Amino acid sequence: MRNRILFLFVCIILSAQVFAQTAPDTLWTKTFGGSEYDCARSVKQTVDGGFIIAGHTESYGMGLFDCWLIKTDEDGNEEWNHTYGGVYYDYAFSTQQTIDCGYIIAGFTYSYGSGESDFWLVKTDENGNEEWNHTYGGVDYDHAHSVQQTTDGGYIIAGNTTSYGAGLFDCWLIKTDENGNEEWDHTYGGVGDDFANSVKQTVDGGFIIAGHTDSYGMGLFDFWLIKTDENGNEEWNLTYGGIDDDYASSVQQTVGAGYVVTGFTYSYGAGESDFWLVKTDENGNEEWNQTYGGIDDDRAYSVQQTQDEGFIIAGTTNSFGVGNYDCWLIKTDENGDEEWNQIYDFDSFDKARSVQQTTDGGYIIAGYGYCVGNIYDAWLIRLGSDVSIVNNTIAESLISNLSNYPNPFNPSTTISFSVPVESNIELSIYNIKGQRIKSLANESFESGNYSIVWNGDDDLGNSVSSGIYLYNLKVDGKNEAVKKCLLLK
Repeated sequence: MRNRILFLFVCIILSAQVFAQTAPDTLWTKTFGGSEYDCARSVKQTVDGGFIIAGHTESYGMGLFDCWLIKTDEDGNEEWNHTYGGVYYDYAFSTQQTIDCGYIIAGFTYSYGSGESDFWLVKTDENGNEEWNHTYGGVDYDHAHSVQQTTDGGYIIAGNTTSYGAGLFDCWLIKTDENGNEEWDHTYGGVGDDFANSVKQTVDGGFIIAGHTDSYGMGLFDFWLIKTDENGNEEWNLTYGGIDDDYASSVQQTVGAGYVVTGFTYSYGAGESDFWLVKTDENGNEEWNQTYGGIDDDRAYSVQQTQDEGFIIAGTTNSFGVGNYDCWLIKTDENGDEEWNQIYDFDSFDKARSVQQTTDGGYIIAGYGYCVGNIYDAWLIRLGSDVSIVNNTIAESLISNLSNYPNPFNPSTTISFSVPVESNIELSIYNIKGQRIKSLANESFESGNYSIVWNGDDDLGNSVSSGIYLYNLKVDGKNEAVKKCLLLK
């Protein structure tokens, strides 16, 4: 009898471990597009729980391609869409909701500007109506790939230029004020080709840029990270890679002030190219790296650190799935060890270009897929929460009781929560970029109801700027609930 009970106990434990590694359910998928080539490059969750998607369209607008912005509700139903552009090619690669609840879009335009193509920044109101746009560039080719609103209300834009710099293509970083007026710019690179695909502001007010270079490193192209101060002056740069091509697509600062960068590698792994995830410390020194893939071509385009301090990676695979490339999502733990992966097949030549964890612990993925009739449509996939979070009864109780009032607030808000059983509770404030700015609690709480006031400051006592903030509740070291609040000054 004792052996039978022990056997059943072991089976329950093993089943729970397998169950926790299962990919989340697909809640819904949506497509957007017309009779021509339409694609999504960037997706973000909005303050109302819906989603904003940026890409470019050949089906709509007035040009060959136009920038395209789509707003949906929380169920992926389109609320509105707008195109921006002229008679030639205009591309959008990056978008974000701004602190005034409007949107910023970055890409490049062949319709406007002073050269062959120019960086293009478009600012809209909350309904997608254009408020202003600016071009930046010289007489040659200039392509913007990434934008983020900065803590001072301005914008940081990263991309590539052949109009300026030392080589063929150089990385180009531009800082603007809140109206898109240029404050400064810097180029980075050598005599070869150097590309920037992603930029984020760091907790010290500087910036981290990810791309790839054949001016430096040991291969044809290598992953390339550049860290700058708040004025764009280079503090350090480091390459990562082998003797073949290695391309970096996305970077984020992690908890602990290090960095995670993803892309794809031809130097390492099992196939033609593999997903590659590199984790560094705050000075860019590699802590670990992991490859994911099969015998064929697998490419990662987007990474984000998740609520449990692991990572979610999105891209495309030709090694697995039904063939001819499928969207591929991989979830890892904090050390890059795979927890689960999932294939999503639209038709053929399917690519996931952007992924973000949603406030309920689920995921939103944007990309595009090939359809009948030799066209592409933009594709949006919504996943539920990880099973390990949803099936935790303590988490369910915390999520249902966690709230703040007032919201929006100025200058302070009270965060309330209930603790069902005695637990160690960590309550922290994060900015919209996922950077922890304030620890409100980290101690043992007996069961009961609690309220903690946040005065709109960081750990140094400095007042933070207006904007969207997340408050995150951990129980016994595990992320259990995340909600958002809005500070208006």
